[in-house]
Amino acid sequence: MSIWISILAVLAMCAGVLMIPFGLPGLWFIVVVTLGLVLAGQVGWTLGLVVAGVAAVAEAAEFLVVARFGRAYGGSRRAFWGAVAGGMLGLFVGFPVPLVGPVITAFIGTFLGAGAVTLLETRSLRRSARVGWGVVLARTVAVALKVGVSVAVIAVVGVALFV
Repeated sequence: MSIWISILAVLAMCAGVLMIPFGLPGLWFIVVVTLGLVLAGQVGWTLGLVVAGVAAVAEAAEFLVVARFGRAYGGSRRAFWGAVAGGMLGLFVGFPVPLVGPVITAFIGTFLGAGAVTLLETRSLRRSARVGWGVVLARTVAVALKVGVSVAVIAVVGVALFV
């Protein structure tokens, strides 16, 4: 029976990876599945705590990457929060279009959110476009980072389950 639990857990974690580009908490979903495996006695507590710690570091790194890229491209703290709000709004605007819609509109919303706030602050269209582009690049890097961490976590948990 435990082999089926292991297979289902790995498949569920793979679904978590697919959640990340949509702005959903896929990495935390993977953590919850891992903690469920810990409670079921399939993997040890040490692994569960390490996975949770790695997820927390990845989340902090995501915010750090977006903030640093935004500043490197001339954005302010307000522009950062504009990007966050724009990305969230974009995610919901694109929701009716299956799969790809929310991802594309979340990135567009990130660009527009950071750009709009910067435009209000500076009245410079060129600077606002630069900040928006920087934050979109940051979001791309952050998503890639979280997907990479998620795949690594799944690999480690998978090895622990099947070896």
